[in-house]
Amino acid sequence: MKTFTKPSSQPPEEMTAGKLPAAPYATPSALVVSYSAAAQSSATTRAYSTALRHFLRHRGTIPATPTMVAEYLANFAGTLAVATLQHRLIAIHRAHIDRDLPSPIMDQIVKRTMQGIRRTLGTKQRRVTALMKDDLLEMMVHIDQQLPMKAARDKALLLIGFAGAFRRSELVALQYDDIAQFDSGLELLIRRSKTDQEGVGRTVFIPYARGNRCPVKALWSWLEKAGIVDGPLFRPINRHDQIVGSKALTPQSVALIVKSSVRMISGDEAAKRVAGHSLRAGFASEAAMVGLQPYQIREQTGHRSDVTLARYIRPVAKRKIPSLL
Repeated sequence: MKTFTKPSSQPPEEMTAGKLPAAPYATPSALVVSYSAAAQSSATTRAYSTALRHFLRHRGTIPATPTMVAEYLANFAGTLAVATLQHRLIAIHRAHIDRDLPSPIMDQIVKRTMQGIRRTLGTKQRRVTALMKDDLLEMMVHIDQQLPMKAARDKALLLIGFAGAFRRSELVALQYDDIAQFDSGLELLIRRSKTDQEGVGRTVFIPYARGNRCPVKALWSWLEKAGIVDGPLFRPINRHDQIVGSKALTPQSVALIVKSSVRMISGDEAAKRVAGHSLRAGFASEAAMVGLQPYQIREQTGHRSDVTLARYIRPVAKRKIPSLL
């Protein structure tokens, strides 16, 4: 027969000495800290750091007062875009809550100042010029006149970027192991993206096209020339037309290649109006012009709604709407 010991009515020794028992997890472990940091992408972390440095260089402090933040907004309204100011507010807010400090962003004077800036200056964002199919074909002619290795890489990058409607970060993240070959084209795996920070992943199919504008043939030609059989697909090339190391291009490099290619056919002013995103916008606009349905375009771009997709379809596509009269 089991016997039970009656619990002692005396408090633990620590409590009798006027002390509370130590909490088992008084501070987060290094493992918790590392996973917490991983919740935010490195690109977002860098962007917040840059925004915060700008605030601190212009008489800002952490902690900041609501008036200090409102003055900062007022001083840079008209100089910085409204969207940039909004991003700066988020960075300042994060800097406070990460330190368990009350955020000045929630104060009424900051909210009213930002509201006044939006009403005065508007919230229209800068939109880069879309690169359409005819633009790309003209660019290919000029690219073929460059040094052979650089020409092969730039041609593959631009055609794949357009055909897959890739973001520049997705384009440079592509690896050789992400390619799956089929009779009608190839499939590329996007392991992670701006709207997929947890790495669920999705695939994009690139079909064969006619002639020298085929993105699939251009990619295989580049990989064969470069001798790439693993690692990143797109890599830096030096002025001697040699591949530099085994690292991938940076997202900024994609924008520079797009600008350089446009400059060859249309000059400096046109180059200022394009960026890496011009390839993605070009695909969406061209697809709308040839009559693809929004769900078909979203299958390629990865957009989750028609409303978001509509922002990518440039006016050139809307001008194709027929008259109903």
